[in-house]
Amino acid sequence: MSFTDPVALPGANAMVAATRRMLRPLVKLLIRRGITFPVVADLLRGLYVDVAATDLLPDPKARTDSRISLMTGVHRKEIRRLRSADHQDQAEPGVVTVATQVIARWLALSESGAPPALPRSAEGAATSFEGLVAAVTTDVRPRALLEEWVGQGLIRLDDEDRVHLNVAAFLPDPGGEEQAFFLGRNLHDHIAAGTANVLAQGTPPFLDRSAHYDRVSPETARRIEAEAREIAMRALWDINRSALAMIDAEEAGGVPSPDTSRQDNDEGGSFRAAAARVNVGVYVYREDETRAA
Repeated sequence: MSFTDPVALPGANAMVAATRRMLRPLVKLLIRRGITFPVVADLLRGLYVDVAATDLLPDPKARTDSRISLMTGVHRKEIRRLRSADHQDQAEPGVVTVATQVIARWLALSESGAPPALPRSAEGAATSFEGLVAAVTTDVRPRALLEEWVGQGLIRLDDEDRVHLNVAAFLPDPGGEEQAFFLGRNLHDHIAAGTANVLAQGTPPFLDRSAHYDRVSPETARRIEAEAREIAMRALWDINRSALAMIDAEEAGGVPSPDTSRQDNDEGGSFRAAAARVNVGVYVYREDETRAA
């Protein structure tokens, strides 16, 4: 049996067909962005080697070029070249870290999802713009962030010195660094959840469901899409508010923050305490299709 033969394993043909469909919109995006096949082919070849070595062979002693070649079908000469190369994952843009956390806490203040106007200063107010920024980071002065965001049109001050959030202005610029980051992160997590469910021996570990309707009229499709958007956004508002309440309650209870707490290890050094992340996403897709007469 050859690992490079797609029909050698049970269910492989169905998986190849699913992968073809899965990758089609991504290939369209890559072509439109001028990323050619040789670039993607080399990237995919390196990814095969990296996944085999780090994800599927946890024992370093088993990560031989021959073993990886057998698993991936990549020639040993290429494996040596690829393993010596410096590959780095996409770093999270700095603006994503601060801005998204401030906005999340701002939106959580309203049950309707519409961000309320906030007093600029913390004086005499339980919740203010300065208080939100201080709750997220101590590395950035609230006044400096206020001036920067006012200049960018992300927020505005009214005559009563209240701060208004322009939610639409925080949407990532089309084709920009932030949009590319979210594309990679969200699609990675969706595929990772689906992959874990396919590989699971028992109950699928993650929720991955959809409601789909074929061969409906374009007008009905638009109406379904509009209602789905409204329901999905309302669900995300609720999840955000509940999640922040859980996080704040945990911190108020004296639980150390995984990002800052450290513990000594046996070698006398230190390491970060265990941490986890959760990504809850929804998507709505609509396309025209040919209907039978």
